[in-house]
Amino acid sequence: MKLWMALNNVLKRLFDILLSLTALVILSPVMILCALWIKFDSQGPVIFKQDRLTKNGRVFKMFKFRSMVQNAEKTGAGLFNYENDPRVTRSGHFLREHSLDELPQLINIIKGDMSIVGPRPCVVYELGDYATLNKRFKKRFEVIAGLTGYAQCQGRNELEWDVKADFDNRYIDLYKKWGILLDGYIVFKTVAGVFQHTDIYESKTDTNISDELSAEQAQQRVVELAHQQD
Repeated sequence: MKLWMALNNVLKRLFDILLSLTALVILSPVMILCALWIKFDSQGPVIFKQDRLTKNGRVFKMFKFRSMVQNAEKTGAGLFNYENDPRVTRSGHFLREHSLDELPQLINIIKGDMSIVGPRPCVVYELGDYATLNKRFKKRFEVIAGLTGYAQCQGRNELEWDVKADFDNRYIDLYKKWGILLDGYIVFKTVAGVFQHTDIYESKTDTNISDELSAEQAQQRVVELAHQQD
């Protein structure tokens, strides 16, 4: 088992580097056009940088094309993004719909902060204190964070955090058996899902309340779930 995992981890890293470099070369014209559109569409930097958590709770700067107005994280629904969110720019709506805002993370992958496949990296404070996470939520940090993951094959943004955690943990268990073959399957499923343009925005549990209140309640529930006794 140890030899199998060691081999797959080496193959996984090679897969990450080769695929990311190839994608950067092929998609560089698209990325340049995205950057120009963002620059002329709204004020603020082209690249949005945010502290995220990866394997073993290590903090890194994750890169994205900016799809919201500047300082959007500190206004409105905060980390949550519901449909018709006024903070999303015109260019940002298109970038999100086609997942183009995630392309700068190819650089994170080359740097070793992320992998092509793995649990999506959460914002440093999204789950509360990392040190006191329960076993269920901390397990997803046993592997490096990913550009896409097993949970994203099941749904992009409409899944609740407890469901995402279960899918992420399932990935960790399945990877021990299938290795890099599982990553290839997830990449294929992810590409197919992107072209369907589905599940871009998160869902409110109560459509009668404001985005701000919905986000506050959802955030509170996430932290509670992540710190419940196992």
